[in-house]
Amino acid sequence: MKNTLLLLLLSSLFLGCTKKQDANVLMNSLAEKYVKTILEIGLYDPMYVDAYYGPDEWKKEVEALKEDEIPVKKLLSKLEQFETTLAKISVDPKEKMLSLRKQYLEKQLIAVKARVEMLGGKSFTFDEESNRLYDAVVPNFEDEHFAAVIAKLDKILSGEGDLIDRVAAFNKAFIIPKDKVDAVFRAAIEESRRRTKMHIDLPENENFELEYVTDKAWAGYNWYKGNNFSLIQVNIDFPILIDRAIDLASHEGYPGHHVYNSLLETNLVKKREWVEFSVYPLFSPQSLIAEGTANYGINVVFPKEDRMKFEKEVLFPLAGLDASKVDLYYQIQALTHELTYARTVAMRNYLDGKWSKEETGVWMEKYALRRASESTFRFPETYRSYIINYNWGQDLVKEYIESRGGTKENSAKRWELFTELISKPQVPENLR
Repeated sequence: MKNTLLLLLLSSLFLGCTKKQDANVLMNSLAEKYVKTILEIGLYDPMYVDAYYGPDEWKKEVEALKEDEIPVKKLLSKLEQFETTLAKISVDPKEKMLSLRKQYLEKQLIAVKARVEMLGGKSFTFDEESNRLYDAVVPNFEDEHFAAVIAKLDKILSGEGDLIDRVAAFNKAFIIPKDKVDAVFRAAIEESRRRTKMHIDLPENENFELEYVTDKAWAGYNWYKGNNFSLIQVNIDFPILIDRAIDLASHEGYPGHHVYNSLLETNLVKKREWVEFSVYPLFSPQSLIAEGTANYGINVVFPKEDRMKFEKEVLFPLAGLDASKVDLYYQIQALTHELTYARTVAMRNYLDGKWSKEETGVWMEKYALRRASESTFRFPETYRSYIINYNWGQDLVKEYIESRGGTKENSAKRWELFTELISKPQVPENLR
């Protein structure tokens, strides 16, 4: 009897292991095809592949497939086959990492299909697009929400003239001189790196290169090159306010994009051989996680009091700026941050064709306190609904971490949850 029970137990364990191995093997096979398909789409969309550090031969193999025009029908058929195959793979819900892996691929494939359809000429509304590409839709905000914030700003920055001009005039005193940008930014990124390494074990060879660029639609960008190395670019066309040094250093570097990509490569590609993470399609749910954690990570690595102290004692002197009005500056920056969704509202209406460029500009001046120019429209016209990943992504990450105990009063728990979030496959749906 004892031998029979032992055999049954061993058989059960063997079958459990076999199912797990089967699911892994099946997803590994699908993952390779997924990576090659992403690379193929990238042949027709130069912005699509944000990072790739898989086998060189895969890239060469795909480049040989390039046609004169994007083969929309062929790609969609292939992606539908992937979805069918993936749906048939059975994963034990107790296997949390495997379940996340499958869910990640499911959501990514929805986004990949939508992007191919868009490249083929199909149009989506702003919300339809963000839902398909990023697995999220930003809720509606009424004008009154922004008017209330603006009323507070008007009260603390009283004076003559329009509020938008008063805010711009006040901020001028906090712009980093161009010849000081490098010193200030390097100090910010080294401190964010030091602080991050106190809480996250990073690969010994992790590193980055810093470069200053112009004529870009964005303020900063992280180009992850693989093997724990990033090229971080800062656009110096835009005036850089003193608080943006820490924002960009933390968002693009530590514990933001550089750390996020490095941990995914280390934990998923190298240790588990999950090759789907060797490619990063920009227009996908992965970007909401990436941008949301990068923005929230600023507050994780630099809690408010620590940040103010470091900026006053280190960055202000390096920039040669007067710190006497710094407290008022932080008040104003905190309130203007609450207007970030005004841009989302404006661009949703503009990209959906409900407002003209002129109407959008007038509304933004009133409720976003931003003068409209060609640069105002350059990023949203280029990246469209991608803009939700910054504010809504940050809010989803914030709610996810803080509702689980990762509050500013419990720094250790906050770092634990944050590190876990950027080390595993994750999808926006799970943050809600």
